[in-house]
Amino acid sequence: MCVTAVESRPAGVLGESRSSSHRPFGARVKAFVALTKPRIIELLLITTVPVMFLAQQGVPDLKLVLLTCVGGYLSAGGANALNMYIDRDIDALMDRTSQRPLVTGMVSPRECLVFGISLAVVSTLLFGLAVNWLSAWLSLGALLFYVVVYTMILKRRTSQNIVWGGIAGCLPVLIGWSSVTNSMSWAPVILFLVMFFWTPPHYWPLSMKVREDYARVGVPMLPVVASNKVVARQIVLYSWVMVAVSLLLTPLGYTGWFYTVVALLAGGFWLWEAHGLQNRAKAEVTGAKLKEMRLFHWSITYVSLLFVAVAVDPFLR
Repeated sequence: MCVTAVESRPAGVLGESRSSSHRPFGARVKAFVALTKPRIIELLLITTVPVMFLAQQGVPDLKLVLLTCVGGYLSAGGANALNMYIDRDIDALMDRTSQRPLVTGMVSPRECLVFGISLAVVSTLLFGLAVNWLSAWLSLGALLFYVVVYTMILKRRTSQNIVWGGIAGCLPVLIGWSSVTNSMSWAPVILFLVMFFWTPPHYWPLSMKVREDYARVGVPMLPVVASNKVVARQIVLYSWVMVAVSLLLTPLGYTGWFYTVVALLAGGFWLWEAHGLQNRAKAEVTGAKLKEMRLFHWSITYVSLLFVAVAVDPFLR
């Protein structure tokens, strides 16, 4: 599905007319940090570090953990900055992104582009020279996938954008494993798949909440082009697959009882919330409130609990 490019752009937002260099230094630093989207990166690191514990079957080298976290932050931060550079036209028209640094003029588009590319280069070299080159190429691949495949190709063209574009957010799991072992195994692949099936039911509830924002700029997120009932049904389907995949680690011998208990309890509550959202979507015609953000907030708690269990489990086996 193709969408028409956004043409209505507030004057001075997208060009170089604002003198960003004359802003207060502290505010400028905060703006450049904001370009990296720190809150999103926190979630990526939550899925990276625990996998290092699983790969090590204990405590990995702390210097390696630090280098992997720094490299991961720089790589994801570069991807997010480049995403803001590309999306600066629609960010200016959406309520939820109206205070981003390029929209407010705190950072110029040229500065953002240079900043994003610089972070990409530095992160790749850091991974390659201080960790290993397998992790470096995975990191660079995640960055390019997010910027090119998701932001430039999928986001404005198809309602499946977040499904396939979400692959970029799954790769930190592989990076965590490869940073320790310099190889691949079924364990990180399974956790990659957990994150793949987690991403749509994590993001679609938020998209339901801000549907009007996406509709205004012509981005065909699933809730924009489908009814809440259809979206909720897709959320339930992805949720069941996600929980089922998360339970594969134990029979394959990678985890023990602790991870299994956490995966069952957290997954069970997730399914309860997903089906609750589906029931409320069916009852919307009667005036029932959708409460879609309940599942969104739980999704973050779920992935945190699951990956903490991944890190703790080796010590309880």
